[in-house]
Amino acid sequence: MATTPSKFSCDFCNKTFAKETSIAVHVCEAKRRHQEQNEPGVRLGFQAYIKFYATVQRSTKSKTFEDFAGSAYYRAFVKFGRYCVDTRTINPGQFMTWLLKHNKKIDFWCSDRVYTEYLLDYLKVEAVEDALARAIEYSMTWAENTQAPPHDCLRYGNVHALCHAIVSGRLSPWTIYCSDSGQQFLSNLDVAQVSLIWPYIDSDVWLKKLQQSPDDKAYATTILTQAGW
Repeated sequence: MATTPSKFSCDFCNKTFAKETSIAVHVCEAKRRHQEQNEPGVRLGFQAYIKFYATVQRSTKSKTFEDFAGSAYYRAFVKFGRYCVDTRTINPGQFMTWLLKHNKKIDFWCSDRVYTEYLLDYLKVEAVEDALARAIEYSMTWAENTQAPPHDCLRYGNVHALCHAIVSGRLSPWTIYCSDSGQQFLSNLDVAQVSLIWPYIDSDVWLKKLQQSPDDKAYATTILTQAGW
């Protein structure tokens, strides 16, 4: 009596295969999403998905990755998560909150213009400790690449690279205004360079902030002075 050949079925799409080797190399969309769930960009996309439903949809039901993987918005949220990874977004969680607070359409979440808008807002309100930690991290990377002391990055670093670090948020105005090397750096810039970084270090905004936050100013100045900045 003839026997029916064994069938191998995909757990995700239920497609059947005659050979085990065939199912081993089979990758359907559902299986691919399952396999990539631990990627940093996918994890960030999942976090954004959860926050979106809790904030916008007022959903009280806990969302699982299976819910996310089956969502019509999966690709959009993952695109956003990967954008955050690729651009090294500062505080992605706060970025998500800001996007939802300002009713930004998800189609524009990966816009550099929108991210710049967020960054300009965020740098004014972030904790001074976070700003200094990011500057120290930047200086350590610079030191590894140049074999120079980290605290000299604003003194001897490439001016164009430093300007880029400011507009990308790596070097906060806390660092620029609360260190001798930061003040020296500003005084050596030409008009074009000042114009480039001005939206991020606007003295009208920041000198007022420093006056209103004397404890934070004293803390930043002490930390940077002790570190040799």
